Amino acid sequence: MTSREEFQRTIVYGEAAIGQLKRNEIPAYPRHYELWYTYCAGFNHALNKAVNDILRTRGSITLDEIHQIYGQFLSPNRLGDRIDEVGSKISKEITGVVDAMESSLASTSLYCNSLNGATSELALNATDSGEVRRIVDTLIVATRETETTNRKLEAQLAESRRQIAELHESLDAIRFESLTDELTTLANRKHFDQSIERSIQQSEESGETFSLLVTDIDHFKKFNDSYGHQTGDQVLRLVGLSVKQNIKGQDIACRYGGEEFAIILPRTPLEQAATVADQIRVAVMAKELIKRSTNENLGNVTISIGVSCYRRHDTPASVIERADAALYLAKRTGRNRICTEVDLEFDRNAPGRVA
Repeated sequence: MTSREEFQRTIVYGEAAIGQLKRNEIPAYPRHYELWYTYCAGFNHALNKAVNDILRTRGSITLDEIHQIYGQFLSPNRLGDRIDEVGSKISKEITGVVDAMESSLASTSLYCNSLNGATSELALNATDSGEVRRIVDTLIVATRETETTNRKLEAQLAESRRQIAELHESLDAIRFESLTDELTTLANRKHFDQSIERSIQQSEESGETFSLLVTDIDHFKKFNDSYGHQTGDQVLRLVGLSVKQNIKGQDIACRYGGEEFAIILPRTPLEQAATVADQIRVAVMAKELIKRSTNENLGNVTISIGVSCYRRHDTPASVIERADAALYLAKRTGRNRICTEVDLEFDRNAPGRVA
């Protein structure tokens, strides 16, 4: 993405955010602006739904509701608080297990002492049947107490295993949420950044290549301006679904930016990656967009895709730059098409980006 295009796009989102602040008479404090910027950019589907539900009911939103939504969806402490909560529960469960094991060890120690004492007493009173009976009864009581303690420990360990498994699932869910785009359910930009670093490292170690697809929805701004953010969200979900339906399990599909998607194809050469890209392009174009609120047929959505392939000594920035340049070429030469880094060799007129 060129700095000029990035500037233009963020200014559009920023101006829309300011418009929402004015429309709802919300003070333009940084966190209020952040919320409306996120809303206008459409990055957080759950936040947009919460805001839209309120706006649909009353037509405006209060400052208290803004604070509540910010705390629920944007507060930097939200994820950390959830992780701390799960960590605290795991710590509590482990402490309970340790306490139970210490109790069991103490019981076992007492039982051993009882056995040792009984052995000594039996050696001294082996001929006294009454005393032997008393010693045996004492051992039976001690054995039953130890059995009861061990059964309690076994039950607590089983429950703790269950609780800890559930808590680990919670941590996995938090991790998944932190790496997933809520709207499309594809991986998010953070996941992409981690994955492309890992892909380069693996390629350097194995000598195998990988390819990168960068896609952009053609005329996406028109959908948002003409039909609203909800229809824009529908377009993003449509493209995300088409991507998921045309990649393999090893491939990594991400929502790269507002209307951009990036797909990492491990162990895939450039020509094969271009074939996958065209399958995605055709799948998107084959789907008709229906506006849910009116059942109006809005026609077909198209995307343009740029493809690059890992070269030795590449960095994430260099792989992305070639895919992005190929994407700009696809947009400039007609949209709804695929261009690869090879096509760049035949076109050195790289103007600014188009929608």
